[in-house]
Amino acid sequence: MDIRIGQGFDVHKFAENRELVLCGVKIPCETGLLGHSDADVATHALMDALLGALALADIGTHFPDNDNAFKNIDSTLLLKKVLALPEFAPWQIGNLDVTVIAQKPKLAPFREDMRQKLAQVCGIGIDRVSVKFTTTEKLGFTGRGEGIAASAVVLLKECAE
Repeated sequence: MDIRIGQGFDVHKFAENRELVLCGVKIPCETGLLGHSDADVATHALMDALLGALALADIGTHFPDNDNAFKNIDSTLLLKKVLALPEFAPWQIGNLDVTVIAQKPKLAPFREDMRQKLAQVCGIGIDRVSVKFTTTEKLGFTGRGEGIAASAVVLLKECAE
């Protein structure tokens, strides 16, 4: 059996007059994240992990920020596009693990909604989806409350023929 591992990372700064969306879930917050799409930093990290596992470059290559087709788009729609690439046909997700790095807001109450959303979009069981949260103990840009970062790791396994 062939397996592949991919890792992704993304960061977006806070911005006024934007919704905060993480893992496809809207989070009540006074500010959202700045970006060309909905700026869902967690889903972006996951897409980069998936693309990286198959050496397919990054989300900026597939969904450039100068293309208005992706302006304010729901990042879970982009995730579906990544998973629909022909190169993914012989692969299935073994598991995925997303870590959101934020000093604020508190995200633990939304964990299960995020896991469920990612499981649904990726077509896998929720038992294969991990979403974790951490702070940087008030260090760096996330610690100062200037933005949110996320990392993701995925394991892909070749589908049996």
